[in-house]
Amino acid sequence: MLTAHFKQALALVAERARRLFGSPRANTPTNNIEHLALDLLSERGEATSMARADAIVGLYGSLSKEQRELFHLFLAVNFLPEATRLKAAARAYLNAPSPETVAELALASEPPRHELIRRMNVAPGATALLVRMREELLASLDQQPELKPLEQDLRRLLASWFNRGFLTLKRIDWSSSAAVLEKVIAYEAVHEIRGWDDLRRRLAPDRRCFAFFHPALLEEPLIFVEVALCQGLASKIAPLLSASAPIDDPTRADTAIFYSISNCQPGLRGISFGNFLIKQVVEELRAELPGLKQFATLSPIPTFRRWLNQQVDSEPPAAALDINWASAERVNPAIKTTLQRLLATYLTASNGGKGPDDPVARFHLGNGARLERLHWAANLSPRGLAESLGMMVNYVYEPRSIEDNHEQFVAAGQVARSSEIDDFVKRPSRNGNGKHNGREQHAVSSGSV
Repeated sequence: MLTAHFKQALALVAERARRLFGSPRANTPTNNIEHLALDLLSERGEATSMARADAIVGLYGSLSKEQRELFHLFLAVNFLPEATRLKAAARAYLNAPSPETVAELALASEPPRHELIRRMNVAPGATALLVRMREELLASLDQQPELKPLEQDLRRLLASWFNRGFLTLKRIDWSSSAAVLEKVIAYEAVHEIRGWDDLRRRLAPDRRCFAFFHPALLEEPLIFVEVALCQGLASKIAPLLSASAPIDDPTRADTAIFYSISNCQPGLRGISFGNFLIKQVVEELRAELPGLKQFATLSPIPTFRRWLNQQVDSEPPAAALDINWASAERVNPAIKTTLQRLLATYLTASNGGKGPDDPVARFHLGNGARLERLHWAANLSPRGLAESLGMMVNYVYEPRSIEDNHEQFVAAGQVARSSEIDDFVKRPSRNGNGKHNGREQHAVSSGSV
């Protein structure tokens, strides 16, 4: 199973081992786990394979960070496709393209590492281990690019094992297990949950929280969304997050506001669940509460201020927009209007067919939502001010137009938007041509428009 590159790879691994252990590797845990991996790949008996896989999982958990890195390197630089078979398959396909030669080329080009990882995954706890392994690899790639083949293989396999057909949507409420509730507090990535009282309010009768789970990670949410049931579009985040806010009757709500979506497993980064989650939650809510007529978000714009600082290159970033946000509602209307127009321009940019750069915008627009409304002074938390100068936006999910919006965005970066957003984009700037000129940039940065 090992290729002609094995000697070179083994020398690299051995050198790292000498630096790590300062002695021969004969009895090191890393050496043991490498031998177990080789045995597992060559093993044919099911019971013995299970025992080998279980031993690898147990031993991996006992390794130090440095020893894990050494094992990752061993997996990454070995277990390549067999060169002779691959060359023969490639020649056969080039000489006579057919379903049979394509199939042989696919088999010949698959690295044995795939089969090794699949065999490892039969052990209890192995799926969680492989997710954690990829998390570590993603954090190491800048310093160790040679680990990329292993990371890519893990991503392909995890994407298959975590496809939508294996996921279960569950509502999280106050009766959910303590383990799950603790993880919701820990994993909340958009609006921090400040303890149990805060969580209790977010799970009150006028709130909903839904998560995807996988059978191999029973009490580990993969992604969850928090929803507020209210009347009309929400324009400020503070009332939705207040632990002391009065609880409304959910049956009177006409709008579901998705105000936080958190991915929980860094090792599954790049494997998308969010689009499935929102669409299924919409269906769940429509079935439970027929009075709901509108499904929308109250979303941050995490990259707007950074973009604006890049536009205002005549001033240092720290000086940009020196505004007294304690009285944000009384800010000079010209400043407010200019910033809203700049935000609308940023969020509707086609960028040569790619669409806007903001990741939250790309997520919702790519899912078929419509950019509906901008809100001034919507999030005056330190994070909200640092990222978007306190502004937030609504994206509306309208079932009958989701597919068309998605197709237009993917094909040409075209942003579905309301007439209100159009008005901001088309509003004349100070130079009259729809572009912010140097005077306007300086005025915005100094707060003197």
